[in-house]
Amino acid sequence: MMAAPAPGEEITRVAEDFLKAIWSATEWGGAPITGKALAERFGTTAANVSDTIRRLTAQGLVSHEPYKPVRLTAAGERHAVAMVRKHRLIESFLVRTLGYSWEEVHDEAENLEHAVSETMIERIDTLLGHPERDPHGDPIPAADGTSPHPEHAVNLPDAGPGRYEVTRISDDDPAVLRLLADQGLGPGSVIVLGTSTADAGTVSIEHDGGTLASLPSDAAAALWLVARD
Repeated sequence: MMAAPAPGEEITRVAEDFLKAIWSATEWGGAPITGKALAERFGTTAANVSDTIRRLTAQGLVSHEPYKPVRLTAAGERHAVAMVRKHRLIESFLVRTLGYSWEEVHDEAENLEHAVSETMIERIDTLLGHPERDPHGDPIPAADGTSPHPEHAVNLPDAGPGRYEVTRISDDDPAVLRLLADQGLGPGSVIVLGTSTADAGTVSIEHDGGTLASLPSDAAAALWLVARD
């Protein structure tokens, strides 16, 4: 599944991180990422980003025009999805087998994903029973690169009144994950949104059989929902 680099060239850890970030930017409907946003994402300079993009372009992994977003080629997308698969299977392994909490696993997986072999990843997948979602609800791409996303998923701030199941929670902020865990919210939780949910930077929800919760706006924005009857 892993895309091969151009002859005589190796895909570095930094390059792998870039490919994954470019792919992940649009996974849940976001806009394609720009060079400026990549610099902010990785805390580096525009010059360093430009150098990396030039190398990835030479390797046939991205295409880029000045002042436009960076886009993956077919080969770049295959490599990015393979890295995402590694990352999410490692997160699942750390939570389900080693007892990590869900806010701890992202950074560990970021380090391990570059070191583990394809053989180890496939054995982790088998050991876990071929999970379809990681601890945060993100779909785990299959070995063939397919990534089944839930249909009609909506970000909580954009959702209208109704009954929903939490399908995914962004793992960008460990503090948000801890807060949501304290509220008993995770993938699979069922919540109800009323006709008026926003108030002074918070969002009110009902969950767990009628328990009311008030979520800060950043925590609410981390939740992705699928409508339930």
